[in-house]
Amino acid sequence: MASMKDPFEFHDFDDSGNLSDPSRDTVAISIEDEDVKFEPQKKASGPSVEDYEEDPATSNDQTKLLSGQQKDAAFWTFEYYQKFFDIDTHHVKERIIGSVLPWPRKNFVHTYLRRNPDLYGPFWICTTLVFAIAISGNISTFLSKLGKPNYKYTPEFQKVTIAATAIFSYAWLLPLALWGVLLWRSNKVMNLVSYSFIEIVCVYGYSLAVYIPAVIIWILPYAWLQWLSIVVALCLSGSVLVMTFWPAVRDDHPKVYIIILATIVTFNVLLAVGCKMYFFSKPEELPEKSPGPTVAVKLST
Repeated sequence: MASMKDPFEFHDFDDSGNLSDPSRDTVAISIEDEDVKFEPQKKASGPSVEDYEEDPATSNDQTKLLSGQQKDAAFWTFEYYQKFFDIDTHHVKERIIGSVLPWPRKNFVHTYLRRNPDLYGPFWICTTLVFAIAISGNISTFLSKLGKPNYKYTPEFQKVTIAATAIFSYAWLLPLALWGVLLWRSNKVMNLVSYSFIEIVCVYGYSLAVYIPAVIIWILPYAWLQWLSIVVALCLSGSVLVMTFWPAVRDDHPKVYIIILATIVTFNVLLAVGCKMYFFSKPEELPEKSPGPTVAVKLST
């Protein structure tokens, strides 16, 4: 029996030169230079971060912001008030509902503002109330004189100016005076709750939202319904103001906080009753003068 060669048997290669023979089915690898340096191949991607030059203005702003040295804009610039108009719609809706339906022991500032007051809602509430008073007052005057033969309708545009002066003075000047009083009392008495001027303006602005539907009801020529809507609006709006500013004055002297709260309620009543009497009161008609007796003069010739 012929001996068969084992294919897995180890063979000595005597001639190393034959390894590089191209006729053989082998691969020879020779390294001539031992100091070969392999450099990683760069990826063919876009430019790296280091390729971009950093804007010095942006870098300066970021440095100030991270270090806490970013200064707020001055109060006379638009940038200062821009942040007070940056608010979502559902927050405005929540605050309007909270001002129309106040709950006992719920501070409007702590519950709804949460140290994030806005001027967007108060501005549009005041503007809407101004036009509601002026338009409803003109409609009420027109309906009260409708059908009279000598009546000719004339729009009273001056009501818009008067209503705007009254509403915006109430929503801005009174908060300014109240803020000054609270600041003065906080320096006199320790541990008093302090509100910022914007927070007080925000509370006063949202407290006027309840008067918008009340003004529309005043168009109806029913005195009992008009005065009923005034009482309801006064109770709701006044309760928002009293419950909000009560924590700020309750630790003060009793005479002081009674005067402050009474002043807040008094001006609220004067605004509502004054608008009702001026814009929706029926003007008294002067009785027509009867012609005097005619005297016939007879001329004698």
